[in-house]
Amino acid sequence: MNKKTKSKKNTQITAVKDLKNKILKTLSSEPGKQLNYKQVSARLHITDREQRKVLKDCLDALVRDKVIESPTEGKYVFRPKSQTVLGVLEITNAGHGFVIADPLPDGTRMPDIFIDKEALNRALPGDRVQVALYAFKRRDLPHGEIIGILERERTEFVGTFMAARKKYGFVVPDNKRIYTDFYIGEENKNGAADGDKVVVQLTDWPEQATSPFGKIIKVLGRPGEHETEIHSILAEYDLPYEFPADVEEEAEKIPDKLDPKEISKRRDFRGVVTFTIDPEDAKDFDDALSVRPLENGNLEVGVHIADVTYYVRPGSKIDEEAYQRGTSVYLVDRVVPMLPEKLSNYLCSLRPKEDKFCFSAVFEIDAKAHVHSVWFGRTIIHSQRRFTYEEAEGILKTGKGDFARELKILNSIAKKLRTQRFKAGSIGFDKSEVKFILDEKNNPTGVYQKTIGDSNHLIEEFMLLANKYVAMAVGRNADGKPSGKIMVYRVHDDPDPDKLIELQGFVSRFGYKLHISSRKQITNSINAMLNAVKGKPEQNLIETLAIRSMAKAIYSTKNRGHYGLGFEYYTHFTSPIRRYPDVMVHRILQWHLEGKEAKNKNLWEEKCKHSSQREKLATDAERASVKYMMSKFLMDKIGKTFEGVISGVTEYGIYVELVDNKCEGMIRISDFKDDYYIFDEDNYQLIGSRKGKIYQLGEKLKVRVKKVDLQKKQIDFSVVE
Repeated sequence: MNKKTKSKKNTQITAVKDLKNKILKTLSSEPGKQLNYKQVSARLHITDREQRKVLKDCLDALVRDKVIESPTEGKYVFRPKSQTVLGVLEITNAGHGFVIADPLPDGTRMPDIFIDKEALNRALPGDRVQVALYAFKRRDLPHGEIIGILERERTEFVGTFMAARKKYGFVVPDNKRIYTDFYIGEENKNGAADGDKVVVQLTDWPEQATSPFGKIIKVLGRPGEHETEIHSILAEYDLPYEFPADVEEEAEKIPDKLDPKEISKRRDFRGVVTFTIDPEDAKDFDDALSVRPLENGNLEVGVHIADVTYYVRPGSKIDEEAYQRGTSVYLVDRVVPMLPEKLSNYLCSLRPKEDKFCFSAVFEIDAKAHVHSVWFGRTIIHSQRRFTYEEAEGILKTGKGDFARELKILNSIAKKLRTQRFKAGSIGFDKSEVKFILDEKNNPTGVYQKTIGDSNHLIEEFMLLANKYVAMAVGRNADGKPSGKIMVYRVHDDPDPDKLIELQGFVSRFGYKLHISSRKQITNSINAMLNAVKGKPEQNLIETLAIRSMAKAIYSTKNRGHYGLGFEYYTHFTSPIRRYPDVMVHRILQWHLEGKEAKNKNLWEEKCKHSSQREKLATDAERASVKYMMSKFLMDKIGKTFEGVISGVTEYGIYVELVDNKCEGMIRISDFKDDYYIFDEDNYQLIGSRKGKIYQLGEKLKVRVKKVDLQKKQIDFSVVE
């Protein structure tokens, strides 16, 4: 895809998808009634000639996809073949489908709809589809078949080109959920050689064809090579590793020097003790803290956030590109930034010894961590020191070093804020991260777990405080009631009771108790368990399962609170260099301070959904890069023995996480030679049918590295008896 046209093309795709949905909604509201395109236009209030032409094209596309019918030339009709449902298709590695249905008019959702492999009818994961429901259920779920594809979620896929003959070949997708190969004619090879890793574009899938037709649009390189595999991850998750030229050009035109007129409009914090605390390898510094005593004995603590919206204006090419990206992506060996380097690493980054524009939340707070007042506004700061977390941790422990007194004061308040938060129902998910030591060629030479200390918690508590108070400033009135104003919230729903029951049953095997009869009991017992498990072999496993039992946090204009934090109001304000929702929040907050408010809630909700989707893609890509590095790390350790813990049990085998380095691999069911094992899904275990030996979740065992596949990012273990 031409990068210059990417933002425009994505916008057009979104508009066409939206129009198709509106057409289907209009026709399905009058099932059996034939309408011409002018009548459909009138019902949708479309009068512009060009828009009518697009509408006509959408109608014809829906006919081709058999979503609607055209019984006579120029007439269109929706005839329900049975009870039909619209939704988004997901496909398992086993090849079965599940359609997540659209919400019903009252906001509730029906259960996921099971789709047999044979009933997918050329639909692919993520596609928006129409499903005809059968009269019977399958696996206690509604059962149906896909009868129409409304919109392809994507048309570009990563895979390996396999030359069949001189004149054609096939692309085998990397993603197992893409259940079909792509036929590549000679004219569509684009110079790919047999075995090359490529990006293929789906061009057509005729009804009578078993495989879709495709053309190779990019050759990524030879499988197994580092750059090839990393670029494959980026392509698989639709992550651009370069900025379009016009975006870079726009960034370069931004002046390097701060405008004196703008400085005069801002509250000046350059004379106040100010510093940043970030990871050692960070280059974009989103946030800084300032602290000074007040005459009344309280403290003024400033949470200063890079003022990205001063530089990135709505409608600019930079803003459009940032919105499409949604977030920066942190792969093991590189960052794919949301903003061009001039902004992310220089102009916006709160680098030490430089004057910087910020958007700030300034708190008056007492020694008991009670907030007396808060001020929001645009500021100018001068960070005197850049700390790494390790440096700040050392000063907190020894009491010696730069700004030791200020760090001690802030740490004392942060600890009290943290105590208050947990008393109010917050859950302490300090999930440890796996980090890699890389050599100059990006080969992993070591694996370790990132430690969380007081310096991390110090920054976390003040960022949470700012996020909470910004959300309250816009979202509620002085009387504490909702304001009704549009706001972008970070929401986290209550956990699914069934998942909590499963978690309760599992952790009891390790001697941990989980009480789930009330919200307070849930949070208290989860926190007690997470504290008790620290430093034990099962820590990572139980932390992971506890997180999985929770709902996923998303962005929304509909405030539902944040269960995990125990906050009634919460947003993301503190990382606008790397998260687009924070950019949206900065704009909304500024309008609020000016006595204005955001308009068009549906548009903002659509932006929230897009941001949540991009965040999920980024998370999946980051996990894929970790799996790749784990595979690379174990490549030269085939045949070696390690201690492990069973981290997953499936009908295909068991997953094992190595204790020393947290690498995860699988022992396939076919590799158990001593017995025939049966999968006990309810109890997370495999049971030997003859000897009764049990392999269950959380069990320790010794394994040998049997096989490593870099391309598939798969590690195979075998049991050491």
